[in-house]
Amino acid sequence: MKLKKGTIKHVESELFAYHDTKKEIEQIRDDIIRSTPYNDNPEGGRSSERGDPTARTVETLVTHRKLEQLERITKAIDNIYTSLPEERKRLVKLKYWTKPQTLTWDGIARELNVSRRQAIRWRDDILHSIADRVGWR
Repeated sequence: MKLKKGTIKHVESELFAYHDTKKEIEQIRDDIIRSTPYNDNPEGGRSSERGDPTARTVETLVTHRKLEQLERITKAIDNIYTSLPEERKRLVKLKYWTKPQTLTWDGIARELNVSRRQAIRWRDDILHSIADRVGWR
């Protein structure tokens, strides 16, 4: 099945932001773990909160929507990337993880010793695999 143009752009943007997303996940986790328990009942009496702050922290880690989404995306990228042959891993590094990006598709193809068209086919396969793993169409 052919991916929508917007999906391709979205997967590519996630690949470009992969390392920043990993840092953001750690920051969110750290913020949740280090946060002080919220007292929703400052006047005393019975609270609706459970008395176990560890359980609340674990529950927040498990149910945090943004964290779950970011983890799902990075896990898909991790799984696909680790399963790639070395030359395709190199393509991902050259195209998405090298900063500043100075190579064109022709330059990337030269670095990989393949044709421009072959490099783009590899990219398309990688993007489709990631989109499929995440559940995007």
